Amino acid sequence: MKLSGNLLLSCEILSAHKLRTLLSVTGIVVGVGAVLLMVSVGRGAEKRILTLIRNMGTDLVIVNSGQTRIVAGRQRQIENVTTLVSADAGAILQSCSSVAAVAPAVTKRISAVWESENTNTTMLGMSEQGFSLRDIAVSSGRIFYPEEDRARRRVAVIGPTVVQNLFPGTDPVGRQFRIGQVPFEVIGVSSPKGMDINGLDLDDIIIVPLETAMRRVLNIPYIHTIYVQARNSEMLDRAEAEITEVLRRQHRLRDKPDDFTIQNQATLLDTEQETTRSMTLLIGSVAGISLLVGGVGILAVMLISVGERRKEIGLRRAVGASRGDIRTQFLIESVILAFAGGLLGVIGGMATALAFSVLGYWEPVISWPTAVVGFAFSVSVGIIFGIYPAVRAAGLEPIDALRAE
Repeated sequence: MKLSGNLLLSCEILSAHKLRTLLSVTGIVVGVGAVLLMVSVGRGAEKRILTLIRNMGTDLVIVNSGQTRIVAGRQRQIENVTTLVSADAGAILQSCSSVAAVAPAVTKRISAVWESENTNTTMLGMSEQGFSLRDIAVSSGRIFYPEEDRARRRVAVIGPTVVQNLFPGTDPVGRQFRIGQVPFEVIGVSSPKGMDINGLDLDDIIIVPLETAMRRVLNIPYIHTIYVQARNSEMLDRAEAEITEVLRRQHRLRDKPDDFTIQNQATLLDTEQETTRSMTLLIGSVAGISLLVGGVGILAVMLISVGERRKEIGLRRAVGASRGDIRTQFLIESVILAFAGGLLGVIGGMATALAFSVLGYWEPVISWPTAVVGFAFSVSVGIIFGIYPAVRAAGLEPIDALRAE
């Protein structure tokens, strides 16, 4: 029998058992769809993480006072350390050949008040250089000048979230408000930046000159953070090593452990990406197992079909069909099941991924190679799990098959 004839006959046989056919392809649909969806969502998450880390700044190394650890997905300082000072930032810039710029900073959660409105937000006191290091631009107004920092002027650049919470429906530039009990003037509004990798709102922030924050608001002689920009991305590891050496010398640590923590932007990116890839691989592996389970479903359905069609097999053999014709017939049926399951799985996986882009927090990245590989794998599963039923059907003797009830 010609291949087209076998194909037509297989379609007629499968359509005659609609429920069985549907159940046999369900596993393949779920497997292929899940693989495609998980890879797409994983790549979307990786892309989002890359964007969030780049929002921190370019070629950035972050020095925090004291030792920190990740608690509940966020970085927490273990203890309050007061040994990091502004002079350390100057020493890093002067002594580290791999460093292009530095910006010392202090941060604190604090209340802000304007007329009857108030909000609890993050105050960031930093030098003017920090705007370029942190890649912070203004959508209106201006940033403060170095002279205003040295003079401890009470001026502030506020984020879009603060504008929404504190100045609803009002242009805040030029208006007076209070940070804690200290009056400030809004001189600018920063451009939106979204969330950071810890889920914190980067727009819920008030940026003031470093000296103003240290002396007029917090009344402290030390700093919390130093933002350091390497000369290029290839020098990040070298910058980290040089900064460590300089700070240990500045703080006279000798045999003592570090009283600071350094975050290398490249290392942070690699860590986050590796975590995302591991989760994607894990979930994708589970989806792959469901694809194999779908293959077992095809095997079971085809074996049942062989048992039910023994008389048909015997009749076809009696009128001249060869073993190869019978084997091809059953193999085509299993491939059709896998083909249909793979195609529906690809369509379903892509549709779900697109739904995630509308409803989710990040945009999935459709992986066409994964779709092709998933579809090809589903067809391969149909061939592999269809071989045994096909061989078994072809091995039936005509006389025995014709006697079957």
